[in-house]
Amino acid sequence: MKYLTIPELFNKTCDKWGSSKISFRYKQNDEWINLNYEQLRDKVFSLALAFMELGIHKGDKIGIASENRIEWIISSFAISLIGAIDVPIFPILTAKQEEYIFSHSEVSAIIVSNNFQLKKVLEFKDNIPSLRHIIVMNDDYDKKNVFVRSIAELLERGAFLRNKHERDEIILDCCNKVNEDDLLTIIYTSGTTGNPKGVMLTHKNVVSNAIASLKAFGGDVCKDVSLSYLPLCHAYERTAGFYAFFLGGAEIALAESIDTVASNIKEIRPTFMTTVPKLLETIKKKIYFAMDKESPIKKKIFNWAVSVGVKYVRSSLNNKNNPILKTQYSLADKLVFSKLREKLGGRLNRMVSGGAALPVDVAEFFWAMGIKVYEGYGLTEASPVVSLNREDNPELGTIGVPLDNVEVVLADDGEMLVRGPNVMKGYWKDELATQEAIDSDGWLYTGDIAVFTKKGNLKITDRKKNIFVSSGGKNIAPQPIENLLSQSKYIDQCVLIGERREYCTALLTPNFEQLKQLASDLGISYNSEEELIINDKIIQHIKKEIDFYQKDLSKFEKIRKFSLLSKPFSVENGELSPKMSIKRHIVERNYAEIINRMYNED
Repeated sequence: MKYLTIPELFNKTCDKWGSSKISFRYKQNDEWINLNYEQLRDKVFSLALAFMELGIHKGDKIGIASENRIEWIISSFAISLIGAIDVPIFPILTAKQEEYIFSHSEVSAIIVSNNFQLKKVLEFKDNIPSLRHIIVMNDDYDKKNVFVRSIAELLERGAFLRNKHERDEIILDCCNKVNEDDLLTIIYTSGTTGNPKGVMLTHKNVVSNAIASLKAFGGDVCKDVSLSYLPLCHAYERTAGFYAFFLGGAEIALAESIDTVASNIKEIRPTFMTTVPKLLETIKKKIYFAMDKESPIKKKIFNWAVSVGVKYVRSSLNNKNNPILKTQYSLADKLVFSKLREKLGGRLNRMVSGGAALPVDVAEFFWAMGIKVYEGYGLTEASPVVSLNREDNPELGTIGVPLDNVEVVLADDGEMLVRGPNVMKGYWKDELATQEAIDSDGWLYTGDIAVFTKKGNLKITDRKKNIFVSSGGKNIAPQPIENLLSQSKYIDQCVLIGERREYCTALLTPNFEQLKQLASDLGISYNSEEELIINDKIIQHIKKEIDFYQKDLSKFEKIRKFSLLSKPFSVENGELSPKMSIKRHIVERNYAEIINRMYNED
């Protein structure tokens, strides 16, 4: 399989499957709508023609501010077929943030999902001289504004042009003129300081990465059904969960939102998914919380099954054959794990996890459940996939081996360097930042510290920039400690503090369901959740939990003090990235007063 551009990948994949196979499914008016490859191509060609009639041509930048939906898919394909460049953003951004990105990238048009998104763009449209068109996916907008058009209107116009004048050859001619080194997309990534940088990814970058990722997935993907819930504007879902699955002939269902994943997964019954650790951690904690409410005999059976399951997974991954353990696991699967899988649709057998480190205990739980979770690693600047655990040599707690067309070496300080056709062209309008990220030999500096295991897999130890240096000169990697403490059923999120400090402290967001149960068990009365997090008995119980989990840490790594927070970190307030990873600098800024109090109370 050899494709050089997204138009080539799109057309040949549609030729292969035509009307014989579903490409995408999406919810409309509470009904799932099926779209086969031929129907998809009809819509994409129609929209591409309409774009061209608006004066959008090769090299133009088109912004997309939308949640995941079928129009996002159709728009992105249509943009790429005519050689234009999409600039996708997270729809949660403020009008000011959107203005910076769309002004900096000099967009000619912006596609928005609904009236709410439209109003943000209308606030700043006059400040972007290059902006000529605004296009809305929904039809509920002020149609008196001549500056604005709907996707439905453009699709209808494009279909008319195709039917009356048979202009498909115009689109195909545009496709043929797209070169592998042309820009496909500019994806803006937030840095620790300053404005976001625009990562320039070419057709070659993304197509080569999608092809290599599909090969690394293994199996017969054309038989798979996927539920896509991660943001399409993020490189991870776009390459791995969208392009790679599309290329492989999988049936892709678009979740209505992150909040509906639990119900959508039962409706779609996926077999294969891309995910992030946060969802897996949440599922595991909810299962345990549900079991806490069951009878003693059911809890005993569940705990026995998990214990057997984990032992069986460890034994299997180490190629050890234990007939007795295998028999026990078969019973555990029948009594417990098969029922848990049914709650996830009953067909889900493998997942790819990325975006953040996957705690080993979470991975073991899902493997024990009969769902193999293969952890991978990537970054937007690498289109994004760099490495992935493989079926023939899985090792939990690692990110596997590099994709077949990607090179990885470790610098003297352990930083992972990446080279290959997936490495970005550079940062838009920022040559200095580009030179700092990619050296003269083409090596991309990832900022992640890694080691190779005895099995030959890569293991991330921490972010280079996240390693603390205490006031005593000790290097402290926060992520492993945070993952360790998050194993407690009472702790949802943990952020370690310790840079240039005498000792470590932590900000903790509690699992309030578990905290309320604890209050009931301890006979504590309360009127609000805020009362729970300052109750001395609760705090002492959490301290015992922390001491239990950190008992094997070095003295300088142990948390001496902690603060329970009244609300979780969120994407909306900027403390989490859309892929659910912590933005430490934002958290430390937002909770500076609490942090200072923990160090000044001595």
